[in-house]
Amino acid sequence: MIYNNILQRQKQNKKQLALLIDPDKHNTQSLFEVTQKAKENKVDFILIGGSIISNSIEEAIETVKKNCTIPVVLFPGSLLQISNKADGILLSSLISGRNPDFLIGNHVVVAPLLKKSKLEILSTGYILIDSGASTSVAYMSNSTPIPYNKTDIAVATAIAGEMIGHKLIYLEAGSGAPKPVDTEMVKEVKKNINVPLIVGGGISTTNDLISICDAGADVIVIGTAFEKNLNLLKDFSEVIHNY
Repeated sequence: MIYNNILQRQKQNKKQLALLIDPDKHNTQSLFEVTQKAKENKVDFILIGGSIISNSIEEAIETVKKNCTIPVVLFPGSLLQISNKADGILLSSLISGRNPDFLIGNHVVVAPLLKKSKLEILSTGYILIDSGASTSVAYMSNSTPIPYNKTDIAVATAIAGEMIGHKLIYLEAGSGAPKPVDTEMVKEVKKNINVPLIVGGGISTTNDLISICDAGADVIVIGTAFEKNLNLLKDFSEVIHNY
């Protein structure tokens, strides 16, 4: 199971690398190339999703799974991005915002479908952090991110998320963010929760990656950096697996 593997790696203090794929930014050939690179560099799992998806998410999943055995986890930006072809789903509640649809409303609508599916449900407390630029997540969710330097609010939000029962906490700077989540914030959140911590957004260099790992992230999600330069995947993978 995906979650059990994350827990096991957390206990061993080993990091995991997740590759985020937005189907709208790929065609069949580029998906094949990305999948091959992910397989070569031992990516731990692949997230598939985006704010708006006009291409078929099911075709993207099929292409990925046809070419590798890496677990595929849905990271849906809307109710339209649900597919039983994946292995699991980050069922994310935007606990940093106050939009009821993204806190629980959409989850209620899709719950009967997920109940019947074979997807592994990964309940995730999703916390959006201001990165200094407007992001698609903030716009589409109509929610205000936690200010970059308000570590105390992020910590309290993460604690609440764990207490409510989320299995994962995800600190997100947003796709294409100009900078990652502040390392001090990552450290303090990590110190105050027991569930695995995911960090993503704005991680574009190996130094960024090392800093986020040192701060305590258990799973690091990379998307935009690899869209710009897929060859970075080798360097990032070496950091993760030699950490």
